[in-house]
Amino acid sequence: MAAKSDYYDILGVSKGAPAEELKKAYRKQALEWHPDRHQGADKEAAEKRFKEINEAYQVLSDSQKRSAYDQFGHEAFSPGGGFRGGQGFPEGGPFGQAQGGQWGPFTYTYSSSGGGGSPFAGADFGDPFDLFESFFGGASPFGRSKARSIPRYSITLNFMEAIKGVEKEVELEGKKRKIKIPAGVDEGSRIQFDDFILSINVSPHDVFERDGQDIYINFAIPYSQAVLGGEINVPTIDSDVKVRLRPGTQAGTMLRLRGKGVVGLRNRSKGDEYVKISIEVPDRLSGSQRDFIEKMSDEGL
Repeated sequence: MAAKSDYYDILGVSKGAPAEELKKAYRKQALEWHPDRHQGADKEAAEKRFKEINEAYQVLSDSQKRSAYDQFGHEAFSPGGGFRGGQGFPEGGPFGQAQGGQWGPFTYTYSSSGGGGSPFAGADFGDPFDLFESFFGGASPFGRSKARSIPRYSITLNFMEAIKGVEKEVELEGKKRKIKIPAGVDEGSRIQFDDFILSINVSPHDVFERDGQDIYINFAIPYSQAVLGGEINVPTIDSDVKVRLRPGTQAGTMLRLRGKGVVGLRNRSKGDEYVKISIEVPDRLSGSQRDFIEKMSDEGL
């Protein structure tokens, strides 16, 4: 995952900049990098920069988000940094040097991780044009570009529809039509058709969490398997994958399944899946099981 630029650097302000200085910096940068001021090959770069400026201002102009960013950086707004159930995955996938191995065609790595969930994880930074125009009384000083003058709609997809792509029948201005949504779209993606723009919303999944092209899951194993090792069937977005655990696997161990993530919307390469191991603790024991556990405890296990 490419490192993101510092929000303060993007706006050209110091870390302690007051609100009024942030506003002035945002207006200056947004005017300079508005896509309507650029043509040809420069336009794509300007659109990317314009979005970064919008995102930086939305975070730094909000006191709570700014405080979280100052403490945790971009990780505060990453789905991977606010994993469901308050168990965080550190940014960047496989973390440092880790033990690993291979099972069939899939490679995987082990490492320990920790951390807490973020209330800002998966933050929606909105439409950069809407924020820009709010600074000019609801109208862009450059006029509306052709792309923004056509109708805009939104659609909600389930998690797998967004990952796999789907054909949908929709009703636009009283007329039904079929549209194809490509594989790899994500929350906030925008697709431009000939006569309208479609914004994508994605419903969460019960098992999988997505961060860009990577997939994250929690996977619980019994204590006996953590101690002895063995084979587990790990769910992926395509099918279950068999992975062999080494003996002595610890809670918090991360497994990396290469190429088992989401296909890129533009580059068509596939991300990875990261599996965080937890250990099941039974809430009830039989008499023999309790005796066995007590014996283990006596022996320091």
